[in-house]
Amino acid sequence: MNFKKIWIIARHEYINNLKRPGFIIWTLAVPALAGIGLLIATFFGGQAGDFFERQFSPTTPTVALVDQSGLFSDILPEYEDNFIPYSSRESAEQAVRSQDADLAVVVEADYLETGNVIIISPDGNLNFAAGDEVDDFLAEHLLAGAVSEDIANRVLNPSRPNVVSLGETGETESGGIAGIIFNFILPYFLGILLVITIFTSSGYLLRSVSEEKTSRVIEIVLSSVTAQELLAGKVLGLGALGLTQIAVWLMTAFALSGGMIGLLGVALPMLMRPQLFILSVVYYLLGYLIFAVLMGAAGSLGTSEQESQQLAGVFSFAAAIPMMLAGFIISNPNVTIARVLSWIPLTAPTMMMLRLSMGSVPTIDIIGSIVLSALSVPLIIWAGAKVFRLGLLMYGKRPSVREIWRLLRQA
Repeated sequence: MNFKKIWIIARHEYINNLKRPGFIIWTLAVPALAGIGLLIATFFGGQAGDFFERQFSPTTPTVALVDQSGLFSDILPEYEDNFIPYSSRESAEQAVRSQDADLAVVVEADYLETGNVIIISPDGNLNFAAGDEVDDFLAEHLLAGAVSEDIANRVLNPSRPNVVSLGETGETESGGIAGIIFNFILPYFLGILLVITIFTSSGYLLRSVSEEKTSRVIEIVLSSVTAQELLAGKVLGLGALGLTQIAVWLMTAFALSGGMIGLLGVALPMLMRPQLFILSVVYYLLGYLIFAVLMGAAGSLGTSEQESQQLAGVFSFAAAIPMMLAGFIISNPNVTIARVLSWIPLTAPTMMMLRLSMGSVPTIDIIGSIVLSALSVPLIIWAGAKVFRLGLLMYGKRPSVREIWRLLRQA
């Protein structure tokens, strides 16, 4: 390979795509939104934390109560506005139908022995806020008069978590609920942005190859460079473009972190975990190399840009699987399916970036996913380069799977 030619191609791809309005807008949009958020927090001052706390606080439902046990007939004053007694299940159900109540609760006669409670909602679903409210109602009424008020309050609210992170200088307050919210949202948001960056950069490569092939510019280019040199140059140039985007976002995160601490009393553990950023860059590079080569191969195989994008959709779907499972990852980053997908090269980069942003990940998963992904990169580059060379000069028809397989066997 001629590395000088590769460098020229990489520089050309980097500079040309750096000037794209879409790239500039998307790169600057994230810092702009973060800055606007900080300005709003500055304007409201100390009310910012209370604002987020209110936004994430659940609303109290109106409950039609049918007490067949006789234990909850005397409703405590603090619940009188939200728990309305009804004489029968039928009347309570009618209240829900007419929207006079959000749900109905029937406490059965043998409640003390069985704990049986029937909850009737309009759609058959019960959100966590409503379930917690019903549990609090039952528990507080059972405790009333049986224990002191202090003990009753502590049983109902056994802890008031104040999460702290251990930095280099010791413990740092997280900022209560507002801190927990930011410490969850921002790392998750970072993981999403890194995934988007991988596909933005590799998508540019697919579009570039497809456009050059469709316009037959590729014939002129290949008279001066080999297909492998062309692919290598495009991959390096667009990879550098993605790293530029990441650098802008990370600098913004560090620049705004001081303001977050001052305004909201929130210290972000993600900003005290350099290993998170190092691993994110590692997974970005591995993910980009894997998907950029696959996208380049797809771009060379399609007879049009639309067809190339359809072929690349198979790879995009594989990488999007972790995003589809985000609900499981949020509740448990180390759930079995997440750990399995972390060892598969096509899903490992996106899955691990999401898991790392959610909490502690077993070291074996980190090492295993990096090693397997790294070992797969040379194989994917070798196969991708072969397919890339095959597809570049084929016009009017797409090579069949049999032709591609025969080429790889003969290589």
